[in-house]
Order: sequence, then C-alpha cells, then structure tokens
Amino acid sequence: MKHQTIVGLAPTLTANLTRPSRFLAALALGGGLLFGHSAAFAQDAGGVQQFKLANGLTVIVKPDHRAPTAAHMLWVRVGSMDEVDGTSGVAHVLEHMMFKGTKLLKPGDFSKQVAALGGRDNAFTGRDATGYHQQIPANKLEDVMRLEADRFANNQWVDDEFKREIEVVKEERRMRTEDSARALLAEAANAVTFTTSPYRRPVVGWMADIEALTPDDVRNFHHRWYVPGNAAVVITGDVEFDQVKRLAEKYYGVIAPGVMPVRKPRPEVEQVGERSLNFKAPASQAYVSLAFKVPKLEAEDLTSLTLNATTMTASGRDALALTVLSAVLDGYSGARLQRALEQGGADGSQRVADNAGAYSGLTGRGPQLFVLYGVPSEGKTTAQVASALRAQVALIAKDGVSDAELNRVKTQWVASQTYKLDSVFAQANELGANWINGFPLDADARTITQLRSITSAEVQAVAAKYFIDDHLTTATLLPQPLDPNRKPRVATAGMRH
Repeated sequence: MKHQTIVGLAPTLTANLTRPSRFLAALALGGGLLFGHSAAFAQDAGGVQQFKLANGLTVIVKPDHRAPTAAHMLWVRVGSMDEVDGTSGVAHVLEHMMFKGTKLLKPGDFSKQVAALGGRDNAFTGRDATGYHQQIPANKLEDVMRLEADRFANNQWVDDEFKREIEVVKEERRMRTEDSARALLAEAANAVTFTTSPYRRPVVGWMADIEALTPDDVRNFHHRWYVPGNAAVVITGDVEFDQVKRLAEKYYGVIAPGVMPVRKPRPEVEQVGERSLNFKAPASQAYVSLAFKVPKLEAEDLTSLTLNATTMTASGRDALALTVLSAVLDGYSGARLQRALEQGGADGSQRVADNAGAYSGLTGRGPQLFVLYGVPSEGKTTAQVASALRAQVALIAKDGVSDAELNRVKTQWVASQTYKLDSVFAQANELGANWINGFPLDADARTITQLRSITSAEVQAVAAKYFIDDHLTTATLLPQPLDPNRKPRVATAGMRH
C-alpha cells in the first residue's frame, strides 16, 4: 500500500509544516504548458524540453548530469476534485490498486522490480492530481518506463485484491483522520467552507463512500481518466532528451489514445455571509482556524507575461501579495504571529497562543484560501486567539510592512528556487505540478520576477481587501475528554507511511 499525500496546500498538511516550509510550499511553482492536439513539438526553457506523443501524452525532460540518477514521474490530471458524490475517495483507492498488477505483473511485483533495479518508488493522490514516481540509477530508466507504461495502460486485478486493499484504505483513513481531532476539524471545515466546489470532499473520501465503493467503480474511474491525453511523464536527471524521446515513443507511444474526459465547470459559488463551525472531538487543547476566500495564480497570469515583465493581472498580483502577507505573518522564526501571539510582545503580557500560524493557497485547480489558525495558551479562549490573529492582519492593513520584512520574504523565495536544484526529484515534482496547473515551463523565473516587484503598498492593500466577514469561515475545536484507556492504533501490515 502506498501513501496518500495532499497536492497543494490543504490545511491538514500545511498546518503541520514548519514556518519556512509552509511559506516555501506555497511558492512551489514550476513549468508546464497546456498544449492543444496539434502535432508533437518541443520547446526549451532553462534546459527543460517538452513534447507531446501522437496519442496525446505529454513528456517533459530536464537533464541534470551531476549524478548518475534519474527521477521518473507519471502525472495524471485527476484527483479528488474529479470525483462525484457517493464515490469520494475513488481516486485514492485507484492509486492503491495501481500496485496490484497488470497482465504481466502480479500484485506487489511493481515495487519489487523497481527495488531490484536499485530504485525506490511511491505515489500520491491529491485534490488536483495523482502521481507515481520512482528514483532510479539513470541506466535503469528504460526498465522503469516500461513498467510504468504497462501499469498505466494495463492495470488489472481480481475482486479479492480490491476487497483486501479497501480495508487498508479504511484503516489509513482511521489513522490519518479519525484519530486526529484537528484532521477531523479540517475535514468538517472544508465541507462548510466550500459549497459547490468539489474541494468540499476529503481526498481520502468519506468513510461511508469508501465502504460502498465497488471494484467496478475503481475500474471505471481508471478507464475514464487514465488516458494519454490526460497524463504527463516528467523525467529529470542524468538523461538526454533524444534518449527519453526514443524510450517514450517506444513504451508510452504505443498506448491507445482513448477518449479525453470532458470536464464540467465546477466553480465555487460566491460566499455572501460569515460561516462558522463548532466541532467536538477528544483533544487536549482547543484550536481555531479562520479561512478567507482569496484569488490564486491562474495559468494566464503567467503565460501572458514576457520573462522580465513586471505587470500581471490584478488578481494574480493580489495572489502573490497574499502569499507575501502570509510569510510576513508566519514565514520564518520570529515572524509577526509568533512574536505577538506566542511570545506576547516584549514583556509577554499579550501572550494568547501556544501556537499560531498563517498560510495562503497560491495555486491549484480549485478555489484557494488564506487561513489563520491558533491554539490558545492556558487561560485563553479561541475567541481571544481569533481576535488576536485578525488584529495582526488589521495592523498591516493600517501600517503596511517594512522593507526588511519584504526583503526577507523575497530572499527566502529566491533561495528556495536555488535549493531545489539539489534534488532531481524536487525538480520533477515541480515540473509535474506546474503541468497540472497549466503554467509555462519557465513559471519559476516569471513568478520570481513578479514577486520581486510586490510592494508594501500591495501587501497593505490585500490585507485591507480580503479579510472581511462575508468571506470568512471560522472553525473551532471544542476539546472533549480523552479516553485514558485508548490504545494507539497500529499500522496495518503493508502500510509503508
């Protein structure tokens, strides 16, 4: 069984990251143009080349010859947001079943063969996409491409395999969500925050839906969405473009094109009034989160730019300014929320929280949120924490941010783009994520240029514009007594993460 990961900035994931990691995760951009169905072609941006096979599958290649290793990722533009009510979690269950065999492989043989090649593999399911990845010795690339192409096109298993694996998925949901008060709160809060967007459903699925899934639900989901035109293969590392192109045509190019799935528009209706949720669950401390609807970076925000342009759509600039705002509040040790809420100022007299944070969703196929959250310190209430969180945003709306704060945030962003070059996997992950969002190959360079031009006045303006009650959902965890006899759940056999 493989692990389930949230692609993007889901609250349950980002809230568990460190401050710098939350900010840098929000800035995890990359490249990937959306192409039409014209003849295959390639282009270059910063050493990255991309082309499309005759059957519609996109291939992205970024050579990096510093070490004899390569990352191979298969991205499918389908996630939990493409599910329908009653079958939530089917994208994630399919991810599990992709390890259960093909016409040529028995259940579990895929990972065994990758390991025998000296590699390691895993997979993830998110709201926007599903991904499968391997890191391998570069001279084993052909073997892995053969295996992954076979799995993509020919995944098959008997019903008994599904019956066994669905129990693993249910146990995964119990461990990751139902045993965590904050995870349950986040799940319930999403269901209240979003009305018409499929983001209201949990990636892992509601338990009742998981229990009701059938083998054919999963097979039909695979048949509908796993077609070449809805997928991209990203390869980075000690490879050459011509080599990858030849292998891609040999193994992926022979897959039948299938029928591209038709997507219905699924926009979120405008929120026109404050929403709130009180959630009871066994926990040692209370918790509160404040979620505001905000704009995100759209593909056209980046594709319409020249590399060195400093103009962008107003909503795109606002999305970047909101990301900067989140970093000023919580992007590094000693940022505003930590100093004001956790330390309570110079004398500690204003301390209200044991923990407080902020993050802003910058990219994604669905609507995004700016979230403030906190854990009350002893003797303080969630209402006091919520008030203190909003006061910090109001302070920036009134006075703006300093040049030192702006420069620190921008320096962190540029540094993160440099550090990621150390990892061929990180490079492949970024290129694939950007393909999912329809961003250009040089999205990072374009975004850095934009970020560098964000001003204190713009940060001040978004702090005043987006934090209004009509766009707010407040979720409060009301802690209930813990069961002293409850024993920690033990991971199911085969659960690797």
